Amino acid sequence: MKLVVGLGNPEKKYDNTRHNIGFWVLEKFLSNEKWQKKFQGLYCQKVINSQTVIFLKPLTYMNLSGLAVKEYVNYFNIALDDILIIHDDLDLPIGNYRLKKNSSSGGHNGIKSIIKELNSMNFSRLKIGIQNDNIVDTIDFVLGKFSNKEIALLEEIYPTIEKILECFINNGIEKTMNMYNTK
Repeated sequence: MKLVVGLGNPEKKYDNTRHNIGFWVLEKFLSNEKWQKKFQGLYCQKVINSQTVIFLKPLTYMNLSGLAVKEYVNYFNIALDDILIIHDDLDLPIGNYRLKKNSSSGGHNGIKSIIKELNSMNFSRLKIGIQNDNIVDTIDFVLGKFSNKEIALLEEIYPTIEKILECFINNGIEKTMNMYNTK
């Protein structure tokens, strides 16, 4: 069983903000699916190529994402190797992505919370660039809405993001990193 988590904040006012890119990816990937509420998250369970996958959008707000992730990991008995967290990354230019495994939070509060609650860094991440090229306060920037230009860049890389999710689900993180960590 795999767990794919898109990080974000649950209120409507956070829709289309840079910090909610994880929610955006899952909503596009599962555009016709129905979400259910369990514990502190919205989830969708699917079988893809004989692999059961739980997709999760934590409702705990970004800084407490680990609380929801831990509940799902414990309830569904998911191995750390079978977790992929999708989140924004200030250090990557918009339109870029990077797959990582077993690395620090890089200052991302949602990842800090997950590391704390799971007591491990040994899970995988799909980091999607939102680099702040302007001199804008970080909090204002990540909670700000995407510009039309940024949305166009994200739409351009979305087909690759979709292939990354499918590859992770079918083949795990090592093969996915080997195939897609080129951009």
